[in-house]
Amino acid sequence: MPGDYEQLVDEISAALGAPATLEDRDFRLIAFGAHEGDDDSMMDPVRTRSILQRRSTAAVRAWFEGFGIARAKSALRIPPDPAAGVFKGRICLPVRHRGIVHGYVWLLDDGHLSNLELGGRGTPPDPRIEQAMDTAARIGALLAAEARAGAELGDLLRELLLSGASERQGAADALRGALRPGAAEAPLALVAVAPWDTSDTDAAPLPGLPGLLAASAMPSGAAGPADAGERPGGPPGTGARPGAAPGHTLAALVRLRTAGGLAPAHSAAEHLLRSPRAGSGAAAGIGAAREELTELPGAWWEALAAARAARAEPRLGPVAQWDAIGAYRLLTGLPAGQSDETIRPLLSPTHAELARTAEAFLDCAGQASRTAQALGIHRQTLYYRLGRVEKLTGLDLDEGADRLLLHMALKSARL
Repeated sequence: MPGDYEQLVDEISAALGAPATLEDRDFRLIAFGAHEGDDDSMMDPVRTRSILQRRSTAAVRAWFEGFGIARAKSALRIPPDPAAGVFKGRICLPVRHRGIVHGYVWLLDDGHLSNLELGGRGTPPDPRIEQAMDTAARIGALLAAEARAGAELGDLLRELLLSGASERQGAADALRGALRPGAAEAPLALVAVAPWDTSDTDAAPLPGLPGLLAASAMPSGAAGPADAGERPGGPPGTGARPGAAPGHTLAALVRLRTAGGLAPAHSAAEHLLRSPRAGSGAAAGIGAAREELTELPGAWWEALAAARAARAEPRLGPVAQWDAIGAYRLLTGLPAGQSDETIRPLLSPTHAELARTAEAFLDCAGQASRTAQALGIHRQTLYYRLGRVEKLTGLDLDEGADRLLLHMALKSARL
C-alpha cells in the first residue's frame, strides 16, 4: 500500500513539475514524491520537519486549516509566510472520497506555478490540475478503503474488549480472522490513550504506525472484563472499574516482537499522544503483554488503570506501564469517586495546601527534612501544617496504620 501512494504522489509531482507530499487529515506524512528539482532551494522548515518527523505540528496544522483546506473541494493556493516557517508557497489538493476529506497533497511553489489556473469562478482549471485532482481522487479511494478496514478491525476489537466470558472465544476468533495472517500469533499489548477526541466522526482512529494492528475509540466507562473476579486490580465480585476520562478513550492493539519487550507499545503510545485527537492532559497506559486474544480484556483493564494513574500522578506519565504504577494497581481497583470520611475534610479546596503537604510528607517516608526541602518550606512550617492535618482528620501521623490510611486515601483522591 505505501508503494501505491508513492507512485500516485510521483504522478502528481511529475505532472505539475513540483515536489509533492501526501499527508493524512491529521497532517501525518504518508508519502513524498521524487522530483529532479527537489533540492535545498525548494525546501522550507515546515516541509523538512514533515518529512523528517513524518508529521506537522499543531500550530502548522491550524495555520493551514485557516485557509479552508478541510472544506475545499478543488485545488487552492496558499501564500508563503516566513514568520510561520512557510518560505515557499503551496498548492493544496484536497484528497476526498465521496465528499469526505481523507488527506492533502501539497505541492511546493517557488513561483513557477504562479500562473497555473486552479479553476473556480467560471474559469476552467489547467488540464494539469485536472489530471492531478483525478490522481488525488484515486488516493482518496485508497485512503477510504483503509479507513473502512480500520473501522471494521476497531469494531471487532471493541466487541472483544467488552465481551463476557461466554462470548469471548467467538469475538477473539472474529478478530483473528480479520487481522492479517500471523498477526495474532505474536505477543500483543494494549495501549489506552485518554482522553481521545471523537468529534470528527468521519476519521478512522487508526493511524499508520508500525506494529499497530487495530484501534477503537471506547466510550467512557467501557473498562474491560464484565465478569466478576477477572480484573487484576479488583477483588472478586466487586465490579471494580479503573475509571475512565469523560468522553472516550482510545484502545490500540500493538504487535510485540517479544513478550518481554514493550518498546513497540511505548512507541505507538508516544505517537498517539502527539495526535491532534489526544485531548488536553492526555496520558497513555500499557497493559502487560498477552499471548492469546482471549486474554485481551484483562490487558485492557490494566492499560486503562495505567493511563488513569499516569494522569493522576505526573511522575508516572505521560506513558505508564501497568507493572510500574505501584500502589495504583490496587487503588484503580477501588470504586471511583469514593473517599474515606476521615480525610474528607482535608480534600476540600480550602485545604489543598495541607493535603499537598501531607502527601509529600508520606511520599518522603515521613522524613521531615526531605519533605521540607521538597516543598521549599521551613521545617517548623511543615510541623505546623502536619498538626493542622491531624486536627482536621483526627489521625495520628506517628501511627503507621493512620499514615497508611491517609496515604492511600490521598492517592485515591488523585484518581
